[in-house]
Amino acid sequence: MVRQIINPYKEAVDIVKEMGGEALRLCYQCGLCTGACPWNVLKSFPVRKLMHEAQLGLLDFEAEDMWACVTCGNCVQQCPRGVEIIDVMRAMRRTIVALGVGPVPDSLRVTMKNLAGTGNPWGEPTEKRADWAQGLNVKPFSNGAQMLYFPCCTTAYDASVSRIGKATATVLQKVGASFGILGSKEACCGESARKAGDEELFQRLVQENTAAFAESGASTMVVSSPHCYYTFMNEYPIAQNGLQVLHSTQYLAGLLREGKLKFSKEVKKRVAYHDPCYLGRHSGVYDEPREVLSSIPGVELIELPNNRENSICCGGGGGNVWMETKPGERLAEVRAEQALDVGADVLALACPYCMLMFEGCLTQDVLDRLELRDITELVAEAM
Repeated sequence: MVRQIINPYKEAVDIVKEMGGEALRLCYQCGLCTGACPWNVLKSFPVRKLMHEAQLGLLDFEAEDMWACVTCGNCVQQCPRGVEIIDVMRAMRRTIVALGVGPVPDSLRVTMKNLAGTGNPWGEPTEKRADWAQGLNVKPFSNGAQMLYFPCCTTAYDASVSRIGKATATVLQKVGASFGILGSKEACCGESARKAGDEELFQRLVQENTAAFAESGASTMVVSSPHCYYTFMNEYPIAQNGLQVLHSTQYLAGLLREGKLKFSKEVKKRVAYHDPCYLGRHSGVYDEPREVLSSIPGVELIELPNNRENSICCGGGGGNVWMETKPGERLAEVRAEQALDVGADVLALACPYCMLMFEGCLTQDVLDRLELRDITELVAEAM
């Protein structure tokens, strides 16, 4: 009997081709994807080269480039054939995770282990998930509440970002919204797990959250994270369960139009707004954040270069928020300098990942000159 020897690398390439097949067939190597990549402002990231290697079956699964893509979507937006390049990148990572044909960055591997064990990237106990709301009189969601607030893991567990949840809860209370939270009953939406290639973990988190949402009976959910928003809207069975999902800026803009959001104070600041990739490019939400900011008395809203659909990623997408980025290779630094160049006092954000990236990447000198504020914080200050 002749023993058959299986080449795992060949199998891996075949899997990538299968999972990203349509994209690989459509790509004709024009190179616009490489030119559109935000990494070009700091270093070279060979998007076209990776696509070509995938087409030819010559992928190097041990290359660091496998994990650099921030899934910002600019390459897809610029592609003349609409190739879903992100799908191919995800297929590469999924293959590495499933078959073990290459290394997973240590920090990302730990994050996935935490997600699997505790339902959050930090590895914190589930019973602490609602600790961010202590002292705010935020109630657990009940059938009598009109709206469910989903803060996201970063808001719930990271002390430097929890102020986003606090500001959101404060605004909701001041406008008289009937809302509650699930606390320990909720888990990570799983978007980082999927972007990092752990599809099995992602599907498990989908099932757990879907069951929790259904059990709650909620019909409307407001979220702070564009990553949660995109994932719930596009990768969960939300619509069939009759659950409407709104990003916090969409909800606030709706209150403005209804005359329910009113201000009593001025915020005299020059404010530049950074479009998050997953709220803007991926979800098409550009106007509502600007509508809310422009309505705040005293705010002078100024536009950044590379705004709206051309916004530069903060560097946190695609699981990169959980990985270490070298000084001098941080996209958040580029974005902050743009804000300072246009004379902004405040860089307004609408994403917990963005807040985490900017706070973690910027030097104290820059932070002394540029204030980082979530839009809900500015709204709460002016009420």
